[in-house]
Amino acid sequence: MSILLSQDIFEAIPSPCFVLEEKKLKRNLKQIDLVQKNAKINVILALKGFAMWSSFPLVKSFLKSATASSMNEAKLCVEKFNALAHTYAVGYRDDEFDELMKLSSHVTFNSLNQFYKFQDRVPSRISMGLRVNPEWSDVVADLYNPAHAHSRLGLISSSLPEILPSNIEGLHFHVLCESSASALVQVLENFEKKFKKYLSNIKWLNMGGGHLITKDGYDGELLVNTLKYFKEKYQIEIILEPGGAVAWQTGFLKTTIIDIVENQGSPTAIMDASFTCHMPDCLEMPYRPEIMEGSYHAEKYPFRYNIGGVSCLAGDFLTDYSFSKPLKIGNTLTFQDMMHYTMVKTTMFNGIDHPSIGVIGADDRFELLKNFTYQDYRDKLS
Repeated sequence: MSILLSQDIFEAIPSPCFVLEEKKLKRNLKQIDLVQKNAKINVILALKGFAMWSSFPLVKSFLKSATASSMNEAKLCVEKFNALAHTYAVGYRDDEFDELMKLSSHVTFNSLNQFYKFQDRVPSRISMGLRVNPEWSDVVADLYNPAHAHSRLGLISSSLPEILPSNIEGLHFHVLCESSASALVQVLENFEKKFKKYLSNIKWLNMGGGHLITKDGYDGELLVNTLKYFKEKYQIEIILEPGGAVAWQTGFLKTTIIDIVENQGSPTAIMDASFTCHMPDCLEMPYRPEIMEGSYHAEKYPFRYNIGGVSCLAGDFLTDYSFSKPLKIGNTLTFQDMMHYTMVKTTMFNGIDHPSIGVIGADDRFELLKNFTYQDYRDKLS
């Protein structure tokens, strides 16, 4: 996917900088809204995947709430999204719980221990649920697979009582990651086998995130038909909470080459950003982002380079990007699809600043929203 910007606008963007393309975000939201309306379900924003609150006025014109997994996310939901949060956390802190409930419309517990501990402190206006584990997922990497053996995320069917507590109104599963509609079909087959007996006694089912609705080729018709069938069969409210799908292919990270080093015939272009600090999924998943100036396919172009981050972590690099001509110090490297699970994961390891944050608006003009400084680093550690 190319970035269609005038040279003047591109050169005005500082380096490094995360840049949201508003038109592309709106395109995704319209596509998600079609699913929401056609299937008669509720889609909410997963803040863990996309929390760029300057875009919330646009997002909330399509999605009416967001999901939070911490006090800070719940505060952001109320303060910037103007909605109470659908709250789920692996574990709730005793000293935060009462304040968290003031910020929530729904609360989901990860274990029966937590439910029994906190249930009497949940106001009657809040709908309570339990996270469950269908014990099936198409996610290969265990780091991203909530259904792997010995997972701590959600209750397996054998851990639940024969009848759910009377004040439990919903169930929640989340076992997908950038997955297809057919993967959800398989999840639901496993979910029904294990949890069907509870479905007549609940009001809502949250099917979590990982539904990559806005990816080219995603079978939206299958998704809508699957959701409608399940909703009508059990007469329950269905909730989806994608984060990645909202911000999929909606922006980029502009960086600049500040050095080129070579060891045993293998050149590495050092950029003014960091995979470790700014794109950790590239090392954890591992995930190889596309780059506008070249290709992540080593054989596509004749000039091959590793791309190195600016931190001192030895593994802060990706191998074998290829380019049509030799790279030079001062060249830009523009990583694509950098809006989801990027800004929400950045760190200041080594004292390295976060990239700036900017937006290209509906008028195709660039606006710089935030720069980070020494004070941000210092205040984080005070």
